[in-house]
Amino acid sequence: MITVALAAGMLAAMPAGAQEKNAALPSLELPKAFLSKVPLPVSEADLPTVEAVEYFKVSAEALQLECPVFTAEGDLLFCEVFGGRVYRLTPDNELSTVLGKSELRPAGLAIHDGRVYMAELGDFSEHGSVVSMAPDGTDIKEIVPRSAGYLPDDLVFDDKGGFYFTDFKGGSSSPDGGVYYVGPEGGDPVSVLPNLKIANGIGLSPDGKTLWVTELAGGKLHRVSLADATTIAPFGALVTYTFTGAGPDSLRIDAEGNVYVAMYGQARVLVFNPLGLPIGQYLLPGRDEGHNLRSTSMAIRPGTDEMLILTNDWDQGEGSTIFAVKALAQDASGPGTRK
Repeated sequence: MITVALAAGMLAAMPAGAQEKNAALPSLELPKAFLSKVPLPVSEADLPTVEAVEYFKVSAEALQLECPVFTAEGDLLFCEVFGGRVYRLTPDNELSTVLGKSELRPAGLAIHDGRVYMAELGDFSEHGSVVSMAPDGTDIKEIVPRSAGYLPDDLVFDDKGGFYFTDFKGGSSSPDGGVYYVGPEGGDPVSVLPNLKIANGIGLSPDGKTLWVTELAGGKLHRVSLADATTIAPFGALVTYTFTGAGPDSLRIDAEGNVYVAMYGQARVLVFNPLGLPIGQYLLPGRDEGHNLRSTSMAIRPGTDEMLILTNDWDQGEGSTIFAVKALAQDASGPGTRK
């Protein structure tokens, strides 16, 4: 790679005539915004934009934070993927551990009928699971076992008590992932949306009729109209948006049907209207210098428009942080449901 200093040295070493010819060559002048470590794509640079503020410093270590979900009591549960931990943050910002270091690799949490459900990535290759546990982290039960051969990354419940989960398999040239549904009575997962390149975030519209899915390696946002829990309506599966740069991670939906997508590696959250059109974005502090890039997920506090965004700074020295913004509307559901 040729650095600025090296280029200047090479230019100085040129004969005078060569320097004159070089100076006459067309040069590319980049706007200041493009000199950011993660410049905004041109197509999104003019979207309404606001910068988040720090809400809570979780750790000076770079923990891969994920899974934010609010309990009925207003506590925020979230997890740390590689260590298998689940944390609780009270409204008074008291942090405690619900589940200590474990062999689980949590990537998504949901709360249903008083229990905490976890989508976990297991060996990150072939064998993950969905488990449920008591609110204090005890009484762990398998719902979708590791032996079933899925890599569950995120999940969302419908109003019937069944849940959808994303299968985090594949790659940019391998559409091996997908979306599956487990009914209220349990049983084997049923395929709903196959052939995805690392299915990641998932959510339901407020009326439960539209399923939203992000495709991490494919860089796409899917809008799926449902005829019933496991049947896509005729011509109902659409790609409403294709992302630029690092892939889309988790998503959440507010009471007006707006969709929030965390952009992993970009320190920001993109906002889409119910048709899947981009309408705004939230940026995390320090992104232009390469900080807080691993933005993974967010959650809207029930009964409010306060949205908390999880990220970590990986090897850049600023640890793991939760940031806060105002969402466009309140949370789409009651406390602790459809997360």
